Amino acid sequence: MNPALKNTLLFAVVGLMILYTGFTQSWNTALVILNMGLISAIMALGVNLQWGFAGLFNVGIMGFVALGGLAAVLVGMAPTPGAWSAGGWSILGAFLFAVVVIAGVVGVRRRMPAGRVRAGLVMGMLVAGFFIYRALFDPGVEAVEAINPALTGNLGGLGIDRGLWVVLAWPVGGAFAAVAAWIIGKTALGLRSDYLAIATLGIAEIIIAVLKNEDWLSRGVKNVVGLPRPTPYEIDLQNDPAFVERAAFYGFDPVTASTLYVKLAYAGLFAVVLIALLVLAQRALNSPWGRMMRAIRDNEVAAEAMGKDVTARHLQVFVLGSAICGLAGAMMTTLDGQLTPGTYQPLRFTFLVWVMVIVGGSGNNFGAVLGGFLIWFLWVQVEPMGLWLMELFTSGLPEGSALRAHLIESAAHMRLFTMGLVLLLVLRFSPRGLIPEK
Repeated sequence: MNPALKNTLLFAVVGLMILYTGFTQSWNTALVILNMGLISAIMALGVNLQWGFAGLFNVGIMGFVALGGLAAVLVGMAPTPGAWSAGGWSILGAFLFAVVVIAGVVGVRRRMPAGRVRAGLVMGMLVAGFFIYRALFDPGVEAVEAINPALTGNLGGLGIDRGLWVVLAWPVGGAFAAVAAWIIGKTALGLRSDYLAIATLGIAEIIIAVLKNEDWLSRGVKNVVGLPRPTPYEIDLQNDPAFVERAAFYGFDPVTASTLYVKLAYAGLFAVVLIALLVLAQRALNSPWGRMMRAIRDNEVAAEAMGKDVTARHLQVFVLGSAICGLAGAMMTTLDGQLTPGTYQPLRFTFLVWVMVIVGGSGNNFGAVLGGFLIWFLWVQVEPMGLWLMELFTSGLPEGSALRAHLIESAAHMRLFTMGLVLLLVLRFSPRGLIPEK
């Protein structure tokens, strides 16, 4: 079969599956799958940039996604009244002081010869700097977290709540993830692939632990709710006579029409971002830079022999891929309308994104997008389908049967079972993915 025709049919099948969900279940469910499929495809593009282009095994995806979510809070939420005057400036001063101490330590290590004098001076600077930092930081944190902790207890954000201007949080989320990736990459990219995976997973856990415990920044496990969004609110649409009239014309009640309208608006915004990133990723793949990255991936020694700076190129692609994941994280938090640090589970959702890339086709941008839609559809739909199948298979057993109860309870595990089964089938019959790299 013609590869272009085959790829088109694969995307058509996934699209028909989502449409079938709309016809048989509800259009709200179908649009929820579509929106998260778009975000998942963006995450898969970021991971494919790192793994498919450069062979970097990043298992810290959720850490970068969480930083994107934090950006949505720091950009969109209004500042907490009195927080900056109570302790915000003290916290900012502590961070600036820490930067000065680190810069001083780096300067001393560069300018002074190695020896006991340098070691003692560096140790003294670090110890004294730590105590001064805590003296500035701790009182500021206590003051901020004491401000109405039931509702706020954090600094808040810039308060950008002006329609589409909220979308500014998305590139900011990408920038946050890019900065973190640069810091991580400077220290960890020299490691072997398995050690790099362990390092990125550990750093992701650290990032999420910070979000869970630093209430002054993200309210921790108390969550930040009521995030501004770039789409109208359903209640406003339901109170708009013109919208109600249009909904009645198309045969919808105002409540259903408003929820569908908002989800379609999100789908439009997410689709614009995905298409833009896909075009850029394709241009990068087919450029001399893309060919260089694949040459480095396939044989680092040969690439170094040709004069390529492998470490610098790895850092570059690591930052770019992480920035895309941070962008997707900001989009997901905006869609949810809340930041819930407790839901970022690195192993679970990192595994899901990797399945998207592997099943779709590592090294192929269209494959990553296909995998994002397909795997997310299965992730959402497999559990209710499994419950239906279990009830069908056990319909002949008596109501009090222990076997029947056990099988129905086991339907909750169908998600992970299906992900493993799909992965095994693809690796067996199409080891390079559904849309393999050319």
